Amino acid sequence: MKSTPKSLLALLVMASLAVGVVNFASAATTEKKPVASKKSAKPVASKKSAKPVASKKSAKPVTSKKAAKPVVAKKAKPAPVRTTAAVAAQEDGVMPKLGSAVAVVIDQASGEILYEKNGNAVVPIASITKLMTAMVALDAQPNLDEILTISKDDIDLLKGTHSRLSVGTQLTREEMLRLALMSSENRASSALSRHYPNGRAAFIAAMNRKAHELGLADTRFEDPTGLTAANVSSARDLGRLVDAAHQYPLIREFSTLDQHQVEVKGRAQTFRNTNALVKSDSWNISLSKTGYISEAGKCLVMQTWLNNKPTIIVLLDSWGKLTRVGDANRIKRWIESLASSHASLQG
Repeated sequence: MKSTPKSLLALLVMASLAVGVVNFASAATTEKKPVASKKSAKPVASKKSAKPVASKKSAKPVTSKKAAKPVVAKKAKPAPVRTTAAVAAQEDGVMPKLGSAVAVVIDQASGEILYEKNGNAVVPIASITKLMTAMVALDAQPNLDEILTISKDDIDLLKGTHSRLSVGTQLTREEMLRLALMSSENRASSALSRHYPNGRAAFIAAMNRKAHELGLADTRFEDPTGLTAANVSSARDLGRLVDAAHQYPLIREFSTLDQHQVEVKGRAQTFRNTNALVKSDSWNISLSKTGYISEAGKCLVMQTWLNNKPTIIVLLDSWGKLTRVGDANRIKRWIESLASSHASLQG
């Protein structure tokens, strides 16, 4: 019985130790879970929650190439100053709308073509022919005071055109030349060719030879008046022809006279220029020639000054009564507007 208390004490100690171990294990378990649990840490370090911050998709609107394109658009290129020729080459909206089927406008000083419409088309040229007639007549260095007589050979049997120079009319060669250029007198032109050394055939041969010398590859002549549709040329060729004719002082003078009075068989006759623009104060024309036959339409060539520059205008196959004059005025306004625009761009 004496050993019983000791046994009880030992049992109590062992029981106490067991309880302490259990409590320590329980405490250790409850402390570790909140600190080291991966599940509770996920909301903090989760990659999914980080994506909205570093997501490439949300960054695209900032660096998108599509958004940058309007800033460097190529449409800003037309910034350089435009020259007259460059503007002329643009769309039809800035160019004159002409009724003439064939046209060319040339800067006479530089030879630059400012405007062209069917410039290489070979077409009948009617009385524009008379510029070549005048050059060939003057190249022979004839006596301008010599009296020439209108004969039956000068009557127009092809078109039946009328003339106030009746058969038997006598005028000086100078007067015949003046009327041929100013008033487009067919009988005067015919008389000039007949009174050429070796006659009309030699005169026409000289016309074609002169065309060849001037480099007019599209130009051919079969008569000195232009009444035949076989007299053909191109607008580009006629630009060179006008330039050559402009070198003759008498052609410049006679072709731009407003009117002239001559005595025909004892009666005073007033002849007027076939180009009404020569008497216009708004034009400065140094050479002019008109033409018309049904095959050619109405034609007009001029050397004039536009924007203080020598300019050659060729208008062919204009069918309206006033189309060629209207076209010339449209070209004039166009050239002047280009000069004004160019000046503003430079300024």
